Amino acid sequence: MTTEPESFPRRQARTQRFTLGAPRSFTIAPDGSRVVFLRSASGTDRANKLWVHDLTDGGERSGTGVPPAEGPGRVAADPEALLGGALEELSAEERARRERSREGGVGIVGYATDSAVELASFSLSGRLFVAELRAGTARELNVPGPVIDPRPSPDGRYVAYVARGALRVVGAEGAGDTVLAEEAAENVTYGLAEFVAAEEMGRSRGFWWSPDSDRLLVSRVDDTPVKRWWISDPAHPERAPQQVAYPAAGTDNADVRLFAVDLRGHRTEVVWDRARYPYLAHVHWSAAGVPLILVQARDQRSQLFLAVDPDSGATRMVHADEDPHWLELFGGVPAWTPSGQLVRIADEGGARVLAVGERPLTGPQLHVRAVLDVADEDVLVAASAGEGAEDPEIGQVHVYRVNELGVERVSQEPGVHSAVRAGRVTVLISAVPDEPGAKVRVLRDGKPVAAIASWAEHPGLSPRVTLTQGGARHVPCAVLMPTDYHGDTPLPVLMDPYGGPHGQRVVAAHNPHLTSQWFADQGFAVVVADGRGTPGRSPAWEKAVDGDFVVSLHDQVDALHDLAKTFPLDLDRVAVRGWSYGGWLAALAVLRRPDVFHAGIAGAPVTDWRLYDTHYTERYLGDPGTTPAAYDRSSLITGDGLSSPAEPHRPLMIVHGLADDNVVAAHTLRLSSALLAAGRPHEVLPLSGVTHMTPQEQVAENLLLLQVDFLKRSLGLA
Repeated sequence: MTTEPESFPRRQARTQRFTLGAPRSFTIAPDGSRVVFLRSASGTDRANKLWVHDLTDGGERSGTGVPPAEGPGRVAADPEALLGGALEELSAEERARRERSREGGVGIVGYATDSAVELASFSLSGRLFVAELRAGTARELNVPGPVIDPRPSPDGRYVAYVARGALRVVGAEGAGDTVLAEEAAENVTYGLAEFVAAEEMGRSRGFWWSPDSDRLLVSRVDDTPVKRWWISDPAHPERAPQQVAYPAAGTDNADVRLFAVDLRGHRTEVVWDRARYPYLAHVHWSAAGVPLILVQARDQRSQLFLAVDPDSGATRMVHADEDPHWLELFGGVPAWTPSGQLVRIADEGGARVLAVGERPLTGPQLHVRAVLDVADEDVLVAASAGEGAEDPEIGQVHVYRVNELGVERVSQEPGVHSAVRAGRVTVLISAVPDEPGAKVRVLRDGKPVAAIASWAEHPGLSPRVTLTQGGARHVPCAVLMPTDYHGDTPLPVLMDPYGGPHGQRVVAAHNPHLTSQWFADQGFAVVVADGRGTPGRSPAWEKAVDGDFVVSLHDQVDALHDLAKTFPLDLDRVAVRGWSYGGWLAALAVLRRPDVFHAGIAGAPVTDWRLYDTHYTERYLGDPGTTPAAYDRSSLITGDGLSSPAEPHRPLMIVHGLADDNVVAAHTLRLSSALLAAGRPHEVLPLSGVTHMTPQEQVAENLLLLQVDFLKRSLGLA
C-alpha cells in the first residue's frame, strides 16, 4: 500500500514553516569552550531541548581551517525526561509571553545562563529547573510557581524568577527561596514586561542582575490605568470571557517604574521624569559600567540615555535624541564599551549609523540594524547596504566588525546573516537564497572550527525568485513565477505583501519565499513589494509613512505597474493577500483601488487604528485626540474608510482568529458591519480559538487551500 505524499501546506504547518529541528538561541561560554543552544529532535518535533556543543581545535589543529563534520552536540536538558513524559501546562502569563514573542514551540523555549555559561535556568510547566552545562545534568528547584523567566545571577549562586507577580530569588542549590518584591495590589507585578514593551519595544524582560550579583534592577508595572477588554470564544459559550488590559491608541498606558532591589529586599526607586518620558524602552547593566536605561517620550520624538546610581536611584543624562518623526528602538543598544563609552544607533545625516561616544563610526554606505556584541577592539553589528552604497544588495543583511579604523565584513556570501559573539568565538547564522533553512558555523578568530547541525525538514520546493526593483522610487521587489512556467503568456498576479513597519519581506534567503512560491505554483505570478515604511533601506524610507499609512498602497500600485513592463503580468487579474498590517493593506487595496485590484484576502487586519496599541500606533499616526485626520486617512471604516470609490465592488475575504489579543476580532467584525451597511459583498472566515499566530496545523494548512480556492473563484480561473 502506497501513501500519498504530504502536500506543501500540510508539511509547512506540521514543521512550523520548516523551523522545527533548527538550532536557535545561542550562548557562547566566555572561555570559548562551548556553545549552548536550543533545538528539537527532528523537523516535526515541537519540543526543544537544551544542547551543548563542546568546541575543540577542529580544523585549527589540522591546519586546514575546514570545520569538522556537523556534530549533534550533547543534551544538557531534556523536557520529556524532566517532566516524566507529562504534557506541559502553561499559566495564562506564560501563554501571553509566548504570544508576544510569537513562540510556537514547546519544551524549553527560552533559557538564561550565568556569566561563565556554567549554569542555565529555564521553566517547564511553570516549574523551575537548572542545568549544569559542563556536567550535562539538570534538576528541579522546588519553589512556588508558576515560574516565569528564571535567570541565574552572574556568579551562578542564585536564580531570580517571577511567580504570581512577585520577584523571588532562590539559591542555585534550591535553598533560601525569598520574596524580593511584591505587592498585594491585584494589578501590580514585579519583574515582568508590560504589554507594549513586549509587543512593540522588543523588551521581553522585567529584571536585570547586577554584574556583582548583589542586587537587581526590577520593573514595577501597575496596569490599573489600562482599559479592560474582553475576549470571548463564541464556540464555547459556557466559558467566561478573558479579561485583558489593552492600551489602545490615545488611552492610558500601564504605570511603569524601576527599582534597585538588593538580596534582602531593600528597594530604591530609580528616578527620572516619568511624566515626560513614560516609556522604559531598554535596560543595560554590564561589568563595563553603571546601569544604563533608555526612556522615551510618549510621542517617541525624544528620548534620554540615563546612567543610574543604584545606591541612591539618581540618574544623570548621558545623551539625548530628538527626531521630528520618531525615534526607532534597536537591538543591542544602548550599551557601554569596556572603556565606558556609550554605544548607540542613530539617524544622522540621512543615514542610520553606529555611534560610539559622540562619534559616528559608519556612514551612508551602511544601514545599521542592530548591535550584536561590544568588545574592546570593535563593535559587531548587523547592517544592510545604505543608500550611499554602490551596490544596493537587495534583501541582504550582513555582519560587520566596526571600529575607529574602519569596517570589515564578516559574512561574505549573499544572504541574510546574523551572529552571536563572545571573546574569540563567533556563531554565524546564515540564510542564503539557494539553500533551505540556515547554516550555523562556529568561528574562532574568524576561522571555521565547527558547524552546528540543523534537523529541519527540507521544504520539497525551491523558490523561483527574482529580486529586483520597481517603480520610480525603486521599491525592492521579489517576483516569483511557477516552477513549470517557461513561456511569456501573462499570468494572473498575486501581490503578497506585508508592506509596513518592521516587516521586511524582500530578503535574499530561501525559506521566507516558500509560501509565495507555493501560490505561484497554483498558477500565479507572485509579487512581494517592500514599499515605503518597511525597514532596511534608509531612515527617510521608513519615516515616509508618518501620519499616513496609505502611502504603502501607492507603492504597491507603482511597483506592480512598473514590473508589468518586464514580467508577464496580467493586469486584468490582480489579487492581493496579507496578514496583520498586510491584511489591512490587502483590504485597503480592494476598497480604495478596485481599478487595480480585483480580489483580496485580509488576514487579521487592523481595520481601525484607534483599536490598536499605543506605542505602535501613536508612533506613526500620533494621538487620535489631536490628529484624528491621520487615523481617518488610514482607516478602513471611519473617515476615508469606505467613502470612495463605491464601484466596482471587488471580492474580499476577511480571516480572523477570535482569540487574537493583539489585533482583536472587533477589527474584522466592525469592518464586516460597515461593508454590509454599504452594500459591499464580502466573506468572513472566523477562526475559533486562534490567536494572531495560527499554530494549529489543520488551521494553517486549510487556510492556504481556502485562499487559493477563493482567489481562483474571484478571478475566474479554472
